[in-house]
Amino acid sequence: MELVSIEDIRVAAADIAGVVLRTPLMRAEWDPELWLKPESLQPVGSFKLRGATHAVARLGPAERARGVVTHSSGNHGQALAYAARAAGVPCTVVVPDSAPAVKVARIRALGPKVVLVPPPSRVPEAERIAAETGAVLVPPFDDRRVIAGQGTIGLEIVADLPDVDVVLVPVGGGGLSSGVATALKALRPATAVIGVEPELAADARDSLAAGSVVVWGEELTYRTMADGLRLPPSELTLAHLRERLDGIVTVTEEEIGAAMGRLVRDARLVVEPSAAVAVAARLFHRDELPDGRTVAVVTGGNVDPAVLAGVLT
Repeated sequence: MELVSIEDIRVAAADIAGVVLRTPLMRAEWDPELWLKPESLQPVGSFKLRGATHAVARLGPAERARGVVTHSSGNHGQALAYAARAAGVPCTVVVPDSAPAVKVARIRALGPKVVLVPPPSRVPEAERIAAETGAVLVPPFDDRRVIAGQGTIGLEIVADLPDVDVVLVPVGGGGLSSGVATALKALRPATAVIGVEPELAADARDSLAAGSVVVWGEELTYRTMADGLRLPPSELTLAHLRERLDGIVTVTEEEIGAAMGRLVRDARLVVEPSAAVAVAARLFHRDELPDGRTVAVVTGGNVDPAVLAGVLT
């Protein structure tokens, strides 16, 4: 299986320039060796814009005319809709009907066709639409273009903090962690790249231990509030993680909520639960992590207001 290379990520960086925000590194006021990479500041509120923009940029003229389709719990769908609109490409987003209402509303506002289905039907429905219409399927993470686009975060981290020792990155399907680990291992091999996922959706941890994809199933992973981290890795992303990730830790729901509160109050960042897991690892699992200058990737800010209010009360 061909893995994404640093050259692929550099191509992606050129493709996304001018569409995607180059987010800064922010010092954490409560921790002198922690920096935050606030992807919640992207125009669509999450890092997903990177991979989606790169995927759209790689389409040929005939593919652009047929459009793109994806399945997404919200952030990737919003990102692909934004990238497609910017490029004048038709877009359809298949969304599980359990997705946060705020995310669905923001997808619709960008103009794509939105199809709501039960969670188990989202992938088959997107594949059906692609087969019937000729639209190009752009999955949320199981795609080399998407992985390369997300890897541009790693390029920026090394450029802004060349002596970074540890990077903490959320793991769901594994596209972000695959891309970031690829960039870091190519540019600064000594940096430890540690994945973080919820205890209630630790399928990446189990997949790495087993050496093959372990699927927990949505009846289990939907227990976590971190809705962006409920899917297991794919064969493609697991291959990247096995070769390039240095470890993985898990965090509890209580720790995720506490990290959200810390980010809102002390970093003035509005974040969704999935975005807080890396900071939760630094706050509550310091003994499981390497020492040194640490960057936590804060992945998105598209949070349901009721969820945010619940962790702040």
